[in-house]
Amino acid sequence: MSEENRNSEIIYSLKCPSCQEGEIEILRTIYEIPDGDKMIILKFECDKCNFLKNDVIPLATNTEAGIGTLNVSEEEDLKSKIYRSPKGKIEIPELELIVEPGPRADFYYTNVEGVLYRFESAVSIYRRNLEEDDPEINEIDEILDNLKKAMEGKFNFTLKMTDTHGGSYIIPQDKSKYTFQKITKSNNDKNIL
Repeated sequence: MSEENRNSEIIYSLKCPSCQEGEIEILRTIYEIPDGDKMIILKFECDKCNFLKNDVIPLATNTEAGIGTLNVSEEEDLKSKIYRSPKGKIEIPELELIVEPGPRADFYYTNVEGVLYRFESAVSIYRRNLEEDDPEINEIDEILDNLKKAMEGKFNFTLKMTDTHGGSYIIPQDKSKYTFQKITKSNNDKNIL
């Protein structure tokens, strides 16, 4: 990160929730991405127990709740940006892979290829924990094989991102391959407009 792309300052300090002894400094960095986007990177670090947490927040964010759908059919599509809020769900229906938001979910910024690597890592860990005679192994191996093909742009798939609170979005390389449907909340139901 070059000096011209960042501006850091300590914005707050507080008692460490982990060790209750140290002081956590919150460091805020505004980072300019080469394509013109800006991000705030927050770093929480304890001076005693090495508690560390980072958060990345884009300054240009989608605030509408909705479902973003990207059709990935070539290698160039893997460069499409993904901003996932802690409330965002990512899904690849063709591979039956889903990342659900959890209580400790973080915001993250990546691209489609990065999402595929995250899925590959999780599926590989799951695969290693199966017994060799588990009937699920062939299906898991097929998913891993298709993930490798997808990372090479040789497996067409759909990436869906659902965020009922807003904050998650996709910036596609090819806008013709992207759709967005708003979700409105009425009477505790989720309706797609």
